[in-house]
Amino acid sequence: MPDKPQTPPLARKIPLLPLRELIVFPHEVVPLFVGREKSINALEEAMATDRAILLCAQKKAKVNDPKPEGIHTVGTIGSIIQLLRLPDGTVKVLVEGKSRARIGRYIDHDKYFLVEAELLEPAPVSAEDEAEISALMRSVQQTFENYVKLNKRVPPELAVSVQSIDNPSRMADTIAAHVNFKLTAKQELLETESIRARLEKLYELMQNEIEILQVEKKIRTRVKKQMEKNQKEYYLNEQMQAIQKELGSQDEFKNEIAELEERVRRRKMSAEATDRLKKELRKLKMMSPMSAEATVVRNYIDTVLALPWDERTVEKLDIAEAEGILDADHYGLDKPKERIVEYLAVRSLVPKLKGPILCLVGPPGVGKTSLAKSVARATNRKFVRVSLGGVRDEAEIRGHRRTYIGAMPGKIIQGLRKAGSNNPVFLLDEIDKISMDFRGDPSAAMLEVLDPEQNSAFVDHFLDLDYDLSDVLFLCTANSLHSIPLPLQDRMEIIELSGYTDEEKQKIARQYLIPKQLEANGMQNAEIVFTDQAVRELIHHYTKEAGVRSLERAVSSVVRKLAREYVKDGKKKKSFKVDLRLVQRLLGAQKYRYNSADASDQIGMTNGLAVTIFGGDLLPAEVTLTAGKGKVTLTGKLGEVMQESAQAAVTYVRSRSPSLGLEPDFHEHVDFHVHFPEGAVPKDGPSAGVTIVTSLVSALLRVPVRKDVAMTGEINLRGRVLPIGGLKDKVLAAFRGEMKTVICPRDNEKDLADVPKHVLKALDIKLADTIDDVLRWALVPLPEDHPNVALRKFLAGVDVTSPVDWREVNRYLEERRRKDREAHESGVH
Repeated sequence: MPDKPQTPPLARKIPLLPLRELIVFPHEVVPLFVGREKSINALEEAMATDRAILLCAQKKAKVNDPKPEGIHTVGTIGSIIQLLRLPDGTVKVLVEGKSRARIGRYIDHDKYFLVEAELLEPAPVSAEDEAEISALMRSVQQTFENYVKLNKRVPPELAVSVQSIDNPSRMADTIAAHVNFKLTAKQELLETESIRARLEKLYELMQNEIEILQVEKKIRTRVKKQMEKNQKEYYLNEQMQAIQKELGSQDEFKNEIAELEERVRRRKMSAEATDRLKKELRKLKMMSPMSAEATVVRNYIDTVLALPWDERTVEKLDIAEAEGILDADHYGLDKPKERIVEYLAVRSLVPKLKGPILCLVGPPGVGKTSLAKSVARATNRKFVRVSLGGVRDEAEIRGHRRTYIGAMPGKIIQGLRKAGSNNPVFLLDEIDKISMDFRGDPSAAMLEVLDPEQNSAFVDHFLDLDYDLSDVLFLCTANSLHSIPLPLQDRMEIIELSGYTDEEKQKIARQYLIPKQLEANGMQNAEIVFTDQAVRELIHHYTKEAGVRSLERAVSSVVRKLAREYVKDGKKKKSFKVDLRLVQRLLGAQKYRYNSADASDQIGMTNGLAVTIFGGDLLPAEVTLTAGKGKVTLTGKLGEVMQESAQAAVTYVRSRSPSLGLEPDFHEHVDFHVHFPEGAVPKDGPSAGVTIVTSLVSALLRVPVRKDVAMTGEINLRGRVLPIGGLKDKVLAAFRGEMKTVICPRDNEKDLADVPKHVLKALDIKLADTIDDVLRWALVPLPEDHPNVALRKFLAGVDVTSPVDWREVNRYLEERRRKDREAHESGVH
């Protein structure tokens, strides 16, 4: 055993040992590993003398050869307990701290640091401070006890030994040596000479450490709970797999991969799709079966394998049979039927034909969607319907990329997967209802789908593969063309479906709707007969539409009410005759009325023609004159185009005033009020131009307009009648309104071919070139004794200009009205 070292003097020369990242406190025993030559020499010198050495910390631990200014001036004088030389040349030394010391000066020495140090003895405690220091000691001891409870690295026995220390300085140094403070904080404690200040600083530092340890404990507890949960799930999964293996079941994931590989090997796909799936399978093998990415890859592989790459239905190319199916399912619709039959004829001659894109445009209820089903049945193809109404996201058409959560293919690929065939009849319903927002424009994505030159290599974002859509027969439906972008219209063949005539509705009701509703309502065993008058009543006064959807609902309502009576009567009454009176009794008061001719010729009122969502209809135009200064008032919820037509009509009448016998400044004395009845219904379009001119001329000249004449046409300022659209529906409206003459532009003569022949035979169709022709046909001829010679000659076809004595005209009209009253009172007509 080495001799016990002697107590060092108050000031003495002593070798210095610089320490890296370590501070030794008094009463602390520390093992040190020394490797620097100067430090080893200092230890040897200390061992040769009294084993005392000064332990001071370096300011920068990375400096290998520190200078005096790089070493703290306050350190601890230690006594070497044991020194051991190691084989690698380093020295292990065990040192015990004795007391604080401050470096006075450095003494020059070549082999080691030699300094002159003075001891730092703690100042004596006064009687006044004893109580406060005792309280501080108690607080520090309690705080250290709490610290030991939180920090498992400090042995609990240390807290017990600290409780037995009576010396405040020794207690502070013992605690500081075992608490995990920063080096700067420990150095500050070492340099603090005042016992009171040292205890206060120690208490503050320990409180901070306790707060940090409490936060760490919370974090550890939370992490431990999560780890325990994950470990529990892992152990349960492992146990489950072990049980399955004991029961003889194989690894499901490996079986699934093997099954997918077999399906990929047998599946007939494009070379690109096969290569892509093989790569995805290789990725899947390297993944954990429980990972989210593995689920995404499996879903992708299943989707690609489920697509009908090589599956197709055998197409029927029997034209006669196809025509029979189309005629059996739908009455009329000659143009779309003819186009489908043309496609089948060409398909029988050309094996590989790019599928056409047909767009059926027409009002609701005319049979656009049901026609697509009939096409699929006639061609023996699968039928897929996708509703595009309200679609706003481009991804609905082209699919989502696989990077998104919940990604899936677009509606096109989903429809083909559902059909299980790569040559179905694909109906894109309500294509005019597509909208757009910040997520893109779906109609732009439809350009590739509906282009026969591009859709052979359609790319869905989810698949990221080329898919051939050229064998698909695309059919689109729309109610109007104006909301479909022009580039999209350019890729489709537009087929317009106009509304049904009353005769067509009657035949559809008898051949299709009534038998269908009798079966649907369980009345096929009862004898129910609808009279022609009853069907016409349903068409004219209980429905108002271009198609037959509301008519079917009306027929269903009648049959349901008869079914109630049939069941209530105990099924005794087997036959029902549905006539006009029974329809009115079952359905109540009439709901609609169609505009028809007035009872007499009227001044300033002309029957125009218009096309609405319900088909064609009469659109009367009324003109009233009041004293004023030429102001034109337009009412009836008119659009901008219709208002401009009225302005053009007034300008034309002013330009023709000499030929009509009007004074040149007539417009300076009257105001014009042009009104179209049913003011709540929006109206727009230029085709009411001739109607407004006729009403203006009639009101100004006080000449009635023929009650049995209806007209349509746009005008320009030179009086030319320009062509309009929807002539078939307008002529049918005139026929339904019991008109005898229809005036239309000559340029629309070609459109009369679409009008049923029996309608053309019942009407006198007048083809007008100018507004003069319209006025001569529409206004009531004047008697030979009428004073307006210019108008009389104008209506007779002679365009001359002559002055008019309007006082004479007024006297003539008053005389005619007097004679009419006398004849009416005497009963002579």
